[in-house]
Amino acid sequence: MSSEFVLSLAERGIYTVLLVAGPLLILALAVGLLVSIFQATTQIQEQTLAFIPKIVAVLLGLVFFGPWMLTKMVEFTAEIFQNLNQFVG
Repeated sequence: MSSEFVLSLAERGIYTVLLVAGPLLILALAVGLLVSIFQATTQIQEQTLAFIPKIVAVLLGLVFFGPWMLTKMVEFTAEIFQNLNQFVG
């Protein structure tokens, strides 16, 4: 197994992780931004106020994006297992 092959495999793995985690991270970022704008306009400076809406948004995002995320992870895993003979010998 050459170093280029290992690097390409790691690159595809990192790309898959970013692709799967991206929608939830963007959703949490958007909700956090909306909560901070709300806090700035109402002058409520409670630090724990941002956590509950983010948690709810991420859980809803998991319900909505979950099947797609699972499909992407299963496709990547199946590709790894199908090409297992290239890794060994």
